[in-house]
Amino acid sequence: MDVGIQRLTEILMEMADLSERSVATAVRAYVEGAMNPNHAVQVKVSADELRDHDEEVSELAIDLIVSYQPVASNLRFIRASQEISYGFARFGRYAYDIMQVLEMFGDLSGCDHEEVEVTAKLTKEMIRMSIEAFAKRDVELANSVSKMDDFVDDKYRSYVKNLISQPYSGELRCAVSATLILRYLERIADHSSYIADSVQYIVTGLRKSARK
Repeated sequence: MDVGIQRLTEILMEMADLSERSVATAVRAYVEGAMNPNHAVQVKVSADELRDHDEEVSELAIDLIVSYQPVASNLRFIRASQEISYGFARFGRYAYDIMQVLEMFGDLSGCDHEEVEVTAKLTKEMIRMSIEAFAKRDVELANSVSKMDDFVDDKYRSYVKNLISQPYSGELRCAVSATLILRYLERIADHSSYIADSVQYIVTGLRKSARK
C-alpha cells in the first residue's frame, strides 16, 4: 500500500510541474501574439503526456482499492488523487486550446492583452498555490485558492458583458480571441479550486461545500 501511495504522489507531482509549464507557455505565446511552432508542439506533447498520466493514476487507484481495501486517510488520498490528476490533465488540455486560438486567429500582436494578462497572472498563481497546497497538505493555502476563483469568474463575465453592452472599436478577432482565452483561464481557475478542495478532503475528510 505505501509503495502505491508513494507512486501516486510521484505521478501527481510530475503532472503538476508539466501542467504548470504548459499553461505558462501557452499564455506567454498568446500575449506575444504569434504562433511559435515549437511551443505549439511542446504544449501538444505535454497535453498528451498529462492525459496518459491521468489514465495511469486511475488504473493505479483502482488497483490499490481492489487489492488493499484501504480506509480512512489512505482511501481519501486515493479517491482525491483521481480528481487532482483530472485537474492537471485539464490544465494541459486548456493550454492546448489556447494554442489552437493562436493557430486559428493568426497574428494577435496588435491586440490589447491587458485583461488576459491580469487574469492569466492570477490564474497561474492559483495553479502554483494549488500545487503547493497539495504538496504540503496545506488546508489554509487551499482555502485561499478557492477564494481567488471568484475574481477570475468576474473578470471573464465582466469582459463579455462589456462587449455586449458597449460598442467595440477594435478588431473583431481581438475581442473573440480574448473571450476564448478568458474562458479557458476561467476553467483553469475552476480546476485549481477543485484541486484545492481535494486537498481539504485529504486532510480533513470534508469537502468545501460541507464546511458551509
